[in-house]
Amino acid sequence: MNGFEPTYLRLFKNGILKRRVEALVALLEDCTVCPRNCRVNRLKGEEGYCLAGRNPYITSVCDHHGEEPVLSGFNGSGTVFFGGCNLRCVFCQNYQISQKPQYFRRFEITVDQLAKNMIELQNTYHVHNINFVSPSHFVPQMVEAVYRAVPLGLNIPIVYNSNGYDSLEVLKLLDGIVDIYLPDFKYYDNQNSKKYSGVGDYVPKAKAALKEMYRQVGDLKVDKRGIAQRGLIIRHLILPNDLAGSEKVLEWIAAELSPSVAVSLMAQYYPTHKAHRYPLISRRIRYNEYLKALQKMVDLGMDRGFAQNLDAPDHYLPDFEKDGHPFE
Repeated sequence: MNGFEPTYLRLFKNGILKRRVEALVALLEDCTVCPRNCRVNRLKGEEGYCLAGRNPYITSVCDHHGEEPVLSGFNGSGTVFFGGCNLRCVFCQNYQISQKPQYFRRFEITVDQLAKNMIELQNTYHVHNINFVSPSHFVPQMVEAVYRAVPLGLNIPIVYNSNGYDSLEVLKLLDGIVDIYLPDFKYYDNQNSKKYSGVGDYVPKAKAALKEMYRQVGDLKVDKRGIAQRGLIIRHLILPNDLAGSEKVLEWIAAELSPSVAVSLMAQYYPTHKAHRYPLISRRIRYNEYLKALQKMVDLGMDRGFAQNLDAPDHYLPDFEKDGHPFE
């Protein structure tokens, strides 16, 4: 890592990481792990909105080469896909693992198994980071797995790859554990977030989460090879008919955080899952919609981010039931 040491190693050495694990696991007893605040006892197997209990569902573990270049690098990003979700996006490209419990419940494992998977990614596949995908409802298990993996030799950055609907209290407990935050900022209108993702307070929760993430890790920092070591990258998916409010999202980031924040502008929208039932999102985005968002980034001086090609191939649309589970 070119002399870089993830901060969670220091937290492990001074006992803080253990105390964070205890505090996070305690939240499962009357679950407030995400903003849904379902108040179920997940330690006893009760399930809330996310359909998750005590043990994590890990639907895929792989060296992912399709993330942002600073994450995938040369050897790939060590992605760990959690099953279930605290949102219900009708256009979810990962709906098989986020909204089909009959599928993802097959992949329940222990945190010890997860820790071993992380070490295999690091030592066998030589990935540049451990990238937890959709972790918002499994943060206690995620941190517990990190704690178990450190004595096994874990020493690469932790990426928190979330939908942006995160608990502020929980994020504060992640301070010093997560090296790279990779959240979505999906909408700038709560009516649209309610209609298309099933949550009516997405915007204020996401704004608060992004501010806390930025406070913790700041702007993106890379090593001499161009591989991310620390910082914030905000993903924004352009939706048809500007239902995501892309220009307002970018303006808010520039004004409330900084124009130097790395934004990943995503053009991969595809009307999958239930999107065909909603006329305004039943098509792919048009070139003028893509260009408008891209031009806004330029106008705001946001030149440290990434822009996905509008003609990106369909390999961005994984079929989890087809691809299976690589570390079974």
